[in-house]
Amino acid sequence: MKVAVIGCTHAGTAAINNILKLYPQVEIDVFEKNDNVSFLSCGIALYVGGVVNDANGLFYASVEQFEKQGVRMHMNHEVTSCDVNKKQLVAKDMKTNEITAVDYDKLIITSGSWPVTPPIPGSNLENVLLCKNFAHANEIIARSASVENVVVVGAGYIGVELVEAFEQNGKNVTLIDSEERILNRYLDEAFTAPVEKSFEQRGITLALGQTVSEFAGTDVVEKVITDQGEYKADLVVMCIGFRPNTQLFNGQIDMLGNGAIVVNEYMQTSVADVYAAGDCCAVNYNATKQPAYIPLATNAVRMGTLVAHNLVKPVLAHPGTQGTSGLKIYNHNIASTGLTERAAAMSGLSVDSAYIEDTYRPEFMPENALIQLKLVYETDTHRIVGAQVISDTDFTQAINTISVCIANNMTIEQLALTDFFFQPHFNKPVNYLNQVALDAMAKENAKAAEGLSKEHAVLV
Repeated sequence: MKVAVIGCTHAGTAAINNILKLYPQVEIDVFEKNDNVSFLSCGIALYVGGVVNDANGLFYASVEQFEKQGVRMHMNHEVTSCDVNKKQLVAKDMKTNEITAVDYDKLIITSGSWPVTPPIPGSNLENVLLCKNFAHANEIIARSASVENVVVVGAGYIGVELVEAFEQNGKNVTLIDSEERILNRYLDEAFTAPVEKSFEQRGITLALGQTVSEFAGTDVVEKVITDQGEYKADLVVMCIGFRPNTQLFNGQIDMLGNGAIVVNEYMQTSVADVYAAGDCCAVNYNATKQPAYIPLATNAVRMGTLVAHNLVKPVLAHPGTQGTSGLKIYNHNIASTGLTERAAAMSGLSVDSAYIEDTYRPEFMPENALIQLKLVYETDTHRIVGAQVISDTDFTQAINTISVCIANNMTIEQLALTDFFFQPHFNKPVNYLNQVALDAMAKENAKAAEGLSKEHAVLV
């Protein structure tokens, strides 16, 4: 069996590793535009900030390792055409322009994503950079060394991590985003306000609710112009999101409106013998029960693993995702899973929430810490669909627990009565996960009682 793989970051690497274990006799051809594989882009901010000194630590597989196992690695190769019905692809060596044509039995599309790059005037100026791959990371490191004023455009996870890294490197930092809050897609205001306060206390300029209209300068960027002001900039890093890298398959494979390839639970696309995994495709989102585009390394690794297991026949189904993610900014330990109330409303779900802000240990303990925790649930079924946490102490693993709750369609009642241990060093007699669910139950019981009271009044 001949297998062709397009792209080799998280999903591609996971697929290849597992194919080699499951089917050691398979012939594998890998086509990758970069000269490396398995780059952990989530570590770019740590690299920029000097937390990670050796960039080689941001890789967990190598071209040489795969080649020793018989994989034909076509590095610096761009796939220029692919006929999924004829099972043929053509690739060009980006250094020599040499053309390679390959026939295959199975195709694995793990082409990933690429940063969104709106047509802003001045985008072609020197020092206006993207933040995605190893080359970008090295470029950011090299160019930031001699600059003073850095502007980050985009207040998602990568953007805010870079802001922290640049500030700790002594730069004057401005963060621009069209939304009124940072991390707007993932967290509610109670969870973003502490981070914004920390940024402002450290002299970071938050230019929120503003849209970039132009990058200005002569050859090299000198300032960023928005619809509300101007900001000095010796370096600009664009972090406004990602789009699926799937243009090659337009009209050949079913996709969502944004270009994300639609796959079933076995990672099969709408075309036989064509599989997709990672940032190039959609995944079933358990919070909404619908396909969604959630580009996370965790999703990519799982999906790539599943491609390998289902390559010959469908044997292992994808359990779906909750989009669970975590973040550490300064002293803030943050994590979220599933939907915020705003995202739930946009998805057509009727939801409510419970929120607690409390110490996590009994009051008699000499040392304690505050935890903020929010639980989002459907009002009609009481099914849990989301959660968020923030604290100076690391409680992020609690969100992994709620992620499991969402995956298994658990209700607030089930979480409220789940058996969690008690020990004063770690929690209170009523664990904070139990407590937030109990508060949700109390809220729903109060609604029901109010409804009965109104009904009784009408009858009387």
